[in-house]
Amino acid sequence: MPGHPDVWNHVTFLDPIRRAAARTLASRPRRSTTVQSVPADQAGTEPAPTGHARPTPRRRALGIAALSTTLVLLAGGSLAVASAHKTVTLDVDGQLVEVSTFVGSVGGILEAEGVELGERDIVAPDTAAALRDGDEVVVRHAKQLTVLADGEESTVWTTALSADEALAGLATRGDDVRLVASRSLSTGRADLTVQLDLDGPVDVVVDGRTEHVEDGSIGMDEVLASLDVTIGDLDRVQVLHVATPEGGDRLTVLVQRVVAQERPTTAEIPFETAVEQSDDLYKGQRRVEVAGVPGELTTVQRVILVDGVEESARLLSETVTRPPVTEVVREGTKARPVAAAAPATASTVGGDVWAALAQCESGGNPGSISASGTYYGLYQFSLGTWQAMGGTGLPSDASADEQTQRAQALQARSGWGQWPACARSLGLL
Repeated sequence: MPGHPDVWNHVTFLDPIRRAAARTLASRPRRSTTVQSVPADQAGTEPAPTGHARPTPRRRALGIAALSTTLVLLAGGSLAVASAHKTVTLDVDGQLVEVSTFVGSVGGILEAEGVELGERDIVAPDTAAALRDGDEVVVRHAKQLTVLADGEESTVWTTALSADEALAGLATRGDDVRLVASRSLSTGRADLTVQLDLDGPVDVVVDGRTEHVEDGSIGMDEVLASLDVTIGDLDRVQVLHVATPEGGDRLTVLVQRVVAQERPTTAEIPFETAVEQSDDLYKGQRRVEVAGVPGELTTVQRVILVDGVEESARLLSETVTRPPVTEVVREGTKARPVAAAAPATASTVGGDVWAALAQCESGGNPGSISASGTYYGLYQFSLGTWQAMGGTGLPSDASADEQTQRAQALQARSGWGQWPACARSLGLL
């Protein structure tokens, strides 16, 4: 159990207890128990022997004197017994009984009545005190309670008769002080080791409603039974003082429904990229050999819901339910061959036209690559056309002069239709 037990922590209210005891005594039938002392056997007179002469006057005088002495002794014993007899009230945990006795001490009456005491119990007056007629002997057995003060749980011993009295005595422990009830396995409810309230009503807050019970002295288990409230294995039951609009407070039993559930969630695991060198590719060329695939991580948490609201979440497990696939990329290491000079071709097109065509196709940028990634360089060669014209590598990696030479060779072989849009806008088609 969380928290720590207080080794010695009495919560006592002896004067209120005595007042409550007096009220209880006045309202309850009394049980009278009398312990009588039996006087010593009375001395008998010896019968006169038959067949003898009657006693002489002197012997009769001696007998009368002896009888008188015996009567005086017996009368003295009766006076002593009368002075030792007394009637006292015994209050054990609020249960009152009137006892008629001859014992002379508080400890003696407790022993005679079979009242056992523990080291934490209290007795007033003290057990060594003399017992007098009309005395009231109060016994309070200590009981253990679990206290929740400002969120910190601990265990205390109390001699209070009710939860109401115990909370009053524990008020100095924090701003929010509650008693934690234990769950009753046999009834499916909960109980305390003390009554709720000796003579007052209590409220029960459960399942979003507040129930009012007039008699809190019947005990928590009976209060819950009267409302047909069953406590689950994880439910919490606490007793506290709740402020009322009138400025006072009301003893309240708070039942919280607790649900524990496992909640799985998934998250993506990014894939890694491995780069391999390849002499099958020219420098600057890259090729994806294995496409990367993200993995999946499944996390399971134990979630505690109190009256439908999440209170806490604790990690139970983390499992890779789908491992990621590493992406493999090959990067070329082969040197590019020296570009061969483009064959001389007759062309009637002037250089300013090629500049205009390059400006239309690529904005005059030799390293230009189309948005789709399929056309390169000044004249937006496709890779296949570039290679068909004797080019190697990417057109955008070649010099502007080489790109112009191969473009001119392409125009001489296939005409301006290789650049239909720009050639039409320049009036070449």
